[in-house]
Amino acid sequence: MNDKNRLEGTTTVGLTCKDGVVFATEKRATMGNLIAHKVADKIFKIDDHIGTTIAGAVSDAQSLMKYISAEVALFRLRNGKKINVEAAATLTSNILHSSRFHPFFVQTLLGGVDDKGPALYSLDPTGGVIKDLMIATGSGSPMAYGVLEDRYSADLYVEEGIDVAIRAIKSAIERDAFSGNGVLVATITREEGFKKLSKEEVDKKIKDIN
Repeated sequence: MNDKNRLEGTTTVGLTCKDGVVFATEKRATMGNLIAHKVADKIFKIDDHIGTTIAGAVSDAQSLMKYISAEVALFRLRNGKKINVEAAATLTSNILHSSRFHPFFVQTLLGGVDDKGPALYSLDPTGGVIKDLMIATGSGSPMAYGVLEDRYSADLYVEEGIDVAIRAIKSAIERDAFSGNGVLVATITREEGFKKLSKEEVDKKIKDIN
């Protein structure tokens, strides 16, 4: 995540698993070559069954997350039911596309679990939306993709997916100057909904991987 409207800083990862979705990011926020913050939260809860990650400008990311969360809450209020993941991705795409002449400088991963099962989408600053099984964004994505291409499988369960996602983020941290200062992980399953792992849980996973 970068305070100078640059998309390249940051590494985020999203995985679709048999029983849910896994998100992982690192914690570094930069201003050019300066490490401005070491505790940046780049995973956001949109609803009990939907989450997002953000790579890009901090102010735009925060504004977009508030916008999406409000619209999703309004949908639930008006319709008496939760929005499905595809509709939430389309809604986000419409928000981004309507602002394309004054764009949000962000790249977003949006995923969750609904009646159709787990789903994951990537959205660019002008509203382009692509559904995929595993996605990495940001400056560390080439390193992260190296791990994902080797270790990811659509047959993974969330517990296994967490390990793969952490490995991908750790690989990016090792080689990308804009990524670092620890790992954040969140999962979304039908049983538990959106859950962000504690620092202790993530540290234990990292220790077990090593």
